[in-house]
Amino acid sequence: MHIMYDLIIIGGGPAGVAAGVYASRKKLNALLLTKDFGGQAITSAKIENFIGHIAISGLELAQVLETQLRAQKHIVITDGITVERVTKIDGGFSVVDSKGRVYDTKTILVTLGSIYRHLNIPGERAFSGKGVFYCATCDAPLMQDKAVVVIGGGNSGLEAARDLLPFASHITILEFAPMLKGDMTTQELLRSDPKITIVTQAQTKEIVGDTFVRGLTYVDRTTNEEKNLAVEGVFVAIGMQPNSGIVSDLVDITPNGNIIVDKTTFQSSLKGIWAAGDITDASYNQINTAIGEAIKAVLNISEALAKKEL
Repeated sequence: MHIMYDLIIIGGGPAGVAAGVYASRKKLNALLLTKDFGGQAITSAKIENFIGHIAISGLELAQVLETQLRAQKHIVITDGITVERVTKIDGGFSVVDSKGRVYDTKTILVTLGSIYRHLNIPGERAFSGKGVFYCATCDAPLMQDKAVVVIGGGNSGLEAARDLLPFASHITILEFAPMLKGDMTTQELLRSDPKITIVTQAQTKEIVGDTFVRGLTYVDRTTNEEKNLAVEGVFVAIGMQPNSGIVSDLVDITPNGNIIVDKTTFQSSLKGIWAAGDITDASYNQINTAIGEAIKAVLNISEALAKKEL
């Protein structure tokens, strides 16, 4: 029997799960498709800014999210798959998963998030969550009175350094290019702080440690000299890559790949497709804001379906 869903939610991170909970409570005929649960947050060893928990690991958060979603009565969940293709059809959209199954829906909410760009150097993955971090807003408090290094001199790196200022004893910013690329006002703020050292023409080579990070090696590109930094934290801030490929030919996206959305409704440029969380151009890359965006999107989708504004 052919099923035309009211809504298909793509992604099982915090935004996707929040959307699923609200879609169920609105009694929408909804389907959630995901590879797994937790999203990017699952890589965090300790999350201290998720409302309702003083501290929770990414893995624990993923379990909490999945448990709450599965407790809902009015949503179909298909996990262990990825979405391969989304196409426009009469009256809605067709979605194809990695097992070749086809689903039709009136609306879509994309909550696939973004992935942090990695350095791909020795020690990075081994010490992930053990001194190597990708979100200064999330993990800066863990660096109280510790020396840290920020990799990246663009806006992401400068904002990470700024977030670390109240906590770290010293911050070294390493930039591969001859000069920093980020916002000039933030540059001036950081350059004026005695806790900040800026090193350009630096190619990061290796992260070292024992149980946790203890240091980093980089190469001075002007002299080819190898140098070592004694640090207890490495913040990789070289940008994020949104997972927007499956709809990039249907909706407007930024040069970086973020889905452009209405900041009130979170609808994309194509009627019928909404997006929420890190994948959008409205995101602060925070779990709590992603959840709020997804809830707003589902409420708007519910209204649009009720009013037949599709």
